Amino acid sequence: MAISARNVLVGKVSALSDGPVNAEVEVTTATVNRIVAIVTEASAKSLGLAVGKEAAVVIKAPWVVLMTGQQQYRFSARNQLQGSVAKVARGAVNSQVTVALAGGDKIQAVVTNEAADELGLATGAAVTAMFKASHVMLGVPA
Repeated sequence: MAISARNVLVGKVSALSDGPVNAEVEVTTATVNRIVAIVTEASAKSLGLAVGKEAAVVIKAPWVVLMTGQQQYRFSARNQLQGSVAKVARGAVNSQVTVALAGGDKIQAVVTNEAADELGLATGAAVTAMFKASHVMLGVPA
């Protein structure tokens, strides 16, 4: 599968909660990172989502927000994954930051250079990658 989104993680559906409009789907990667997605009920049915089924999680890098340090607030974003900065690729305006998660998964974020500087994003820095469940797309094997 060729896709422009920077983040594609593969796992299995570990929980599924159907509703009349939306379904909440939890996918656990082979390295035990849990990601929650909200998809329409129609999408859940057309993809044949069920606990145990393989699924690809797709998240565009600009949808990933990075946090460092002790948090003074709690956030409503369902996905908050702890990791460390593996690489920072600085561009003219934005930086692409690769975050190493537990077990070897990686997730990429695109942040402004100003934000990268303010957060002190450098190799080895502890960071939390945060994104909303509604920003997660799911795919299944054809």
